[in-house]
Amino acid sequence: MAKLKTKPGGKKAGKKVEAGKALERSPSHLLHRALQLALDIYAEETGPDAVTQRQYAVLAAVAAHEGLTQTDLVRSTGIDRSTLADLVARMIGKGLLARQRSIADARANTVNLTEAGRAALEAAKPRVAAADARILKLLPTRKRDAFLGVLRDMGKVAEAMAAADDTVAAKPKKKKKAKPAKPAKAVKPVKTAKPAKPAKTAKIAKISKPAKAANPAKAKKAPKAAKPAKAPKIAKAKKPKKAAANAA
Repeated sequence: MAKLKTKPGGKKAGKKVEAGKALERSPSHLLHRALQLALDIYAEETGPDAVTQRQYAVLAAVAAHEGLTQTDLVRSTGIDRSTLADLVARMIGKGLLARQRSIADARANTVNLTEAGRAALEAAKPRVAAADARILKLLPTRKRDAFLGVLRDMGKVAEAMAAADDTVAAKPKKKKKAKPAKPAKAVKPVKTAKPAKPAKTAKIAKISKPAKAANPAKAKKAPKAAKPAKAPKIAKAKKPKKAAANAA
């Protein structure tokens, strides 16, 4: 049987198909795509001057329950604590919210709508409704209720998880029982110092033996006395020559 020839790049194309199928079955990816679509539709319907989707959620939650604490807003909106704190601070700066000390808990602050905040909420409501309607029209009519039911269920799970986290954080940490102090170890008797060994007496230097007396016999002979100088010889007087012989 002849082998089938694969086209160049066939393996790469197969990997791309497999990756695409994996994303199609990824809830996190699909929810992210759906969220992007929903935010785009929200921005188109509300316009650039309206409150953002998160700001609308905070205004709607506060309007439903005046005097919520920031912890309550985290549970009702699903916005994480650090993001919500920054968001509320900016909305207070814009005059949409007002903060005051909680009567029930002096350590917490509550948030209330201002007149400007209530007006912004009422202006945004019909635009948000129009955005929601556009999103639901993307689905068949028979699937819309099921779609909303799934989203509500997931929201309840998120609220339950947030409440559980808050409960754990609120519980005071159990103090570890102090272990009974161990009895002090008996002090070991101090060892008495050993008596110092007597210092060794210095060795007495040996008396050197007296040098042997020099043997007079072996003494070196005294140098001979110099011989007296010989007296100069006295020249003998020449005898006068005998008178010339008598003339013959």
